[in-house]
Amino acid sequence: MPNYTLKINGESRTFLADADTPLLWVLRDELNMLGTKFGCGIAQCGACTVHVDGTAMRSCQLQVSMLDSEEITTIEGLSKEGDHPVQEAWKEIDVPQCGYCQAGQIMTASAFLKDNPNPSREEIRQAMHGNICRCASYNRIEEAVVTASKKMS
Repeated sequence: MPNYTLKINGESRTFLADADTPLLWVLRDELNMLGTKFGCGIAQCGACTVHVDGTAMRSCQLQVSMLDSEEITTIEGLSKEGDHPVQEAWKEIDVPQCGYCQAGQIMTASAFLKDNPNPSREEIRQAMHGNICRCASYNRIEEAVVTASKKMS
């Protein structure tokens, strides 16, 4: 099993893993970073979303051998104090019910708003539609993205 070193949340982290090990399992099982959740395992639900060089990606399908010098950001690294505008908006709108999908929702929304700081509601729906919320909090999620957009501008 080879050694890998990845830059995660601004720190170099070294671990042993098989080449085809998904980043999600490294984060959770090797590095004990439990904020990124397992949902479906086939990149369809969004619960495992992280940023890779600022782009929202599904960590359940990213093999560690595919990663090298990229900057990986998890929900734990989005903001040390939990005060990123998207996180603040999530609290303000009281989005979570069960909360399981929320880290992936927040990571998707924050990457989207970085690239599109003043989106329409339709653009928000399109950007967020790949993230599944089993509690169906979609209206509050959309409202939180609108609120975060205003906070960021």
